[in-house]
This record gives sequence, structure tokens and C-alpha cells, in this order.
Amino acid sequence: MTREIPRTLQILWGEAPRPGGRGLNRERIVAAAIEIADADGLAALSMARLAERLGSAPMSLYRHVANKDELLAFMLDAAPGSPPELPRGWRPGLEAWARALRDVYYAHPWILQVSDGRPPLDPGQLAWLDRGLAALDGTPLSQRDRFEVVTAVLYFVRGEAQIGAILMRGGSMEDYAGLIAHFVRPERLPALAAASDAGIFRPSADAAESSFAYGLARVLDGVSVLLAGD
Repeated sequence: MTREIPRTLQILWGEAPRPGGRGLNRERIVAAAIEIADADGLAALSMARLAERLGSAPMSLYRHVANKDELLAFMLDAAPGSPPELPRGWRPGLEAWARALRDVYYAHPWILQVSDGRPPLDPGQLAWLDRGLAALDGTPLSQRDRFEVVTAVLYFVRGEAQIGAILMRGGSMEDYAGLIAHFVRPERLPALAAASDAGIFRPSADAAESSFAYGLARVLDGVSVLLAGD
């Protein structure tokens, strides 16, 4: 049975013809859409506003992008850019990969909303997955274990970015810390109250970096234990 490949993937992988015409093209449309989403959030992105940004009629966009869902798929493919070259060694390589991925989420926090944890199929995101797996070349881990390790690092980075790239934008983390301090009392939530009193919810660039570095190190420590058992 032949599986039907969605039109969007055919376009992204170069298996479908590109529309002709001068001036407006898919790359310009996607780049402008990313600029809007980065600056004002995903809710601010509409085909009408995008057409206005590009100085074209809304219907002109549909020659290159079928609908907003397809536009979002194109944005997911383009926004991360090319994955970084990684240093030698599985641990420095995975750490560099994780930090570069974190930078992508911080620069484009809307990615976390659009991707929604779905496995990627576009060439842009798969290139990042491939580079993460390549960091484990030369280790005795099976292909399955390598995939699970990279997935674990990915989940950690995504989870951290949900807080760092979204809550901390516009002072939201300060609001969160204030509400935690107001509502959390030792007699009801003693462990959380102690953490709040210690100031762990107070936003700061140093605290965010320290927390990320600590968590990533513990994840990679677990990989070291896995490797030591092989």
C-alpha cells in the first residue's frame, strides 16, 4: 500500500513544483511570518497582516502557501536554521547541541506552541535531530539508545524553554514569583514554601543559566552512567 505524502512535505523536500512569478516567493513569506511571530507572538500572525507586511494582496500569498497551517509548517522548518557544528566527544557535542537548541527556542518561543511535541518530518528539524544523534558517534550505544538519549536531552531543553522563553518574557516570571510567595504557605505546602523563601522563583539571567547548566549536567551524568554499564 502506497502512503500518500502530504503536499506540505512534498514541497519542503523538493518533490513538488514551485510556483513561478517574480518578487513574492515562499522564502520571503515565511521570513516575514517569522518576524511577526517573534516580535508579537503567534496570535498576532494572520494572512492579512502578513500580506500587509509584504505589501501584497492576501490572495497573492495563497499561490505559495495553501493556508495558515501550511505556513506554520514552513515556519517550523525554516526558523531553527542550520544545526551547529559540534565539538568532538559525545558530552561536549550534546551540550553544544542542547545549548544551540535552547537558543532557538528563546529566539522563537512560538515554536513550542506550534510543534506541540509532535515528531518532526520536515528537513529543517530532522537536520537538528540528525546532528544530535551524530554527537553519539563512536559510543557503544545502540541506535535505539542513542535516539532515547537525544530525545531525553530534547525534552529537558523544551521543558526549560517553556519557562525560560515564555514565562520570563514581559515580566511574567516576576508575576509568577509574586503569586507563589502570596499563596504558598508552609502549613499547606511546606517544601514549596521553603523553595520560594530561598528565592528560587526570583527571575534573573544568572539564575536561569545556572539552573539550565545544572539540569543539563545531571541529564548528561545519566548518559555517563549508561555508557559505563556498556
